[in-house]
Amino acid sequence: MTAEDEVVQFCQELIRIDTSNPGDNSGPGERVAAEYVAEKLADVGVEARLFESHPGRTSLVARIEGEDRSRDALLLHGHLDVVPAKAADWTRDPFGGEIADGCVWGRGAVDMKDMDAMILAVVRDRMRSGRRPPRDIVLAFLADEEAGGEWGAKWLVQEHPELFEGVGEAVGEVGGFSLTVPGDKRMYLIETAEKGIAWMNLTAKGTAGHGSMVHPDNAVTALAAAVGRLGQHEFPIRLTKTVRAFLERACLAYGVEFDPDDPEKALTDLGPLARMIGATLRNTINPTRLDAGYKTNVIPQEATAQVDGRFLPGHEDEFFATVDGLLGPGVERDFVYHDQALETDYEGALVAAMEEALLGEDPDALPVPYCLSGGTDAKHFAKLGIRCFGFAPLRLPPDLDFSGMFHGVDERVPVDGLRFGARVLDRFLDLS
Repeated sequence: MTAEDEVVQFCQELIRIDTSNPGDNSGPGERVAAEYVAEKLADVGVEARLFESHPGRTSLVARIEGEDRSRDALLLHGHLDVVPAKAADWTRDPFGGEIADGCVWGRGAVDMKDMDAMILAVVRDRMRSGRRPPRDIVLAFLADEEAGGEWGAKWLVQEHPELFEGVGEAVGEVGGFSLTVPGDKRMYLIETAEKGIAWMNLTAKGTAGHGSMVHPDNAVTALAAAVGRLGQHEFPIRLTKTVRAFLERACLAYGVEFDPDDPEKALTDLGPLARMIGATLRNTINPTRLDAGYKTNVIPQEATAQVDGRFLPGHEDEFFATVDGLLGPGVERDFVYHDQALETDYEGALVAAMEEALLGEDPDALPVPYCLSGGTDAKHFAKLGIRCFGFAPLRLPPDLDFSGMFHGVDERVPVDGLRFGARVLDRFLDLS
C-alpha cells in the first residue's frame, strides 16, 4: 500500500481507539494508541520508545537517521489524545471512523489524528522504499495535549530533554490547511505564532450568613461583578507582525485594500474562519465556570469562577494589568494553567520547503503565515530553543467549516484532503 492508501486507514483506526481526555486523568489514556503507532513503525524497522508519565498516559518518541547527521534534526509531533465526545449529539459514531460523504468522521479527525496518520503513513512509505530524510527526523506522538501537555510534551521536555538533542525546528498542528479565495485559488495558513494561555481561578471571600438578612459583604455579589466586567471587556486591537502579514496577504487575495486602522474590516470575507482570525487581533478573556454556595438560604463565605484568557505575543504584561484592574478589590486570581505566547518569523529554508511542497501539489497555492488563537504542544518544545511551526497540510473544500471542526460535533476530514496531506508531507521531508 502507498502512503496515500494507508493514511486513510490509519486515520480511521486511530479514531476508533478512544483516547478521550477529560483533563483529570479519568479517561482511557493514550497507551493503546501509542502501542498501535509503535507496532506500525516496528513493521518498517523503526524502533520507538514508549514513555508513561502517569498510568495510561503514554507518549512515543522515535528517531530516524538522516543522510546528513551534522545538520539540526527536525521534529514531527502530534498528540494522540482527543477531547471527549457525546455520541448522542453526533450524526455518526464519534469513535467509529466511518467514511461518508467523502470524509472520515470521528473525534480527532482534524484534531489531530489526521496528522498522526499522515506522519505514520509517510514514514512507513519512506522506510519501505529506503528513502532516508535529508537530516535526522524525531517523531513524537504525545499524550495530554488537550489538557495542556502536563503528562505529555511538558513532561518529556522536563524529564527527557535528551530525546530532542540536536533538534532545531519542529512542525505540528494547526497549520497548512486551505481557505478558498477568489479565482478558485487557495490560501494555505502556516502557523508561525500562537497566543499565550492563562486559565485562571477567581476567588472572592465574604462573610457567611443567613440569606434573609441585609448582607453587604457577599462573596457571590463581588465575584459576579468581577466576572461581568471581565466578560464584557473588549481589549484594544494589537496588530502583531504575524497577524498583519496574514491580513495584508488575505486582502491581496480578495482584491480589497488593507486598512491598518480598521483591520476587522478584512475579516468579513473569511467566513467561519473569521472567528479564529478575529481572536488574534486582540487579547481575550471569557468566563467559563461559576461555583458558590450549598443552600439557597445560606450566604456562602466563598465564591469561585474560572476564566479562559489568551494573550498575544508581546502583550502578556498588558493583559494581566488589565485583568487585575477589572477584578477589583476582594477578588484574587491564581492559575489553572499558564503558558507563553509564541511567534517566529515567516522566513528561512523550512518556510521555503513548506511553500514548495504545497505548490508542488497545488500550483495555485498561496501560502501565508497566521497566528493561532489557541495553543499547542509547540509551547513546550519552544522552551528547548526549537523553532516551531504549525504545518499539517490539508486541501479542503470551500464549504467545510474547518475551524468549527475543532472540538465540535460531527468532526470530519475529507479523504482527498488526507491523501493530499500525505503527498505534501512527503515532498516537505525531501525539501527540509
